[in-house]
Amino acid sequence: MSIDFQTQKVLAVFLTRLGDDRLVLGHRLSEWCGHAPVLEEDIALTNIALDEIGQASAFLHLAGEVEGGRQTEDDLAYFREATHFTNVQLVEQPNRDFASTMARQFLFDVQSYFLLEILQKSAYERLAGIAAKCFKEVTYHLRHSKEWMLRLGDGTEESHRRLQSAVEELWPFTKELFTFDDTERALTDLGMIPPLEGIEGKWNELVLQVLKSATLTVPASSVHMTSGSRIGKHSEHLGRMLAEMQILARSFPGVKW
Repeated sequence: MSIDFQTQKVLAVFLTRLGDDRLVLGHRLSEWCGHAPVLEEDIALTNIALDEIGQASAFLHLAGEVEGGRQTEDDLAYFREATHFTNVQLVEQPNRDFASTMARQFLFDVQSYFLLEILQKSAYERLAGIAAKCFKEVTYHLRHSKEWMLRLGDGTEESHRRLQSAVEELWPFTKELFTFDDTERALTDLGMIPPLEGIEGKWNELVLQVLKSATLTVPASSVHMTSGSRIGKHSEHLGRMLAEMQILARSFPGVKW
């Protein structure tokens, strides 16, 4: 499928958003390596982190290639400032505790599942191919995080309290998962991707179903929702995370291992 210059620019923005979401979330999950509550979960979180970073690498590599090959996935990951990252603020939130990590993962997994399901139908074969591979991984991620939501929510008084607190703290960041702008609309108009507006309804249905089963209370609809991450507005947590994530590449630029 041939792509004109204007389409290349819009597609690169969209691919970078997909990559940034997964890169930042993958790094957050990697912080649990060696610190999870049980050994099996330590391995599970590390594997999911590797999946997320692998997905990020695929999307960012394609983004750089579509834009003309001026930047590699490493350039995009390690040599951009926080204000140039386009990930949703949800994924950059710190781990805090295990309940918070599981709540953040679940809220993102549901969106990622339905988004990748749609993107497999993209007219751009390379995007459809990456989406198909990632969808298989995210199916497992969602099953894993959903099970933990049920176990923690309908578990002990302490696990319930911590998970309820985490859901309430993270809820204001969820609206951005469905804030589609001119980038997505342009790709839909060009026939590059199917319409994405239906994702929010599917997300709401599944998330509310799981919260109910986990005996959790849905946060009030009057909660103030964050916005602006797709144009570089982030919480203070992202800059601190990137300082740690990028230090080796920036200290030894161009080094070969």
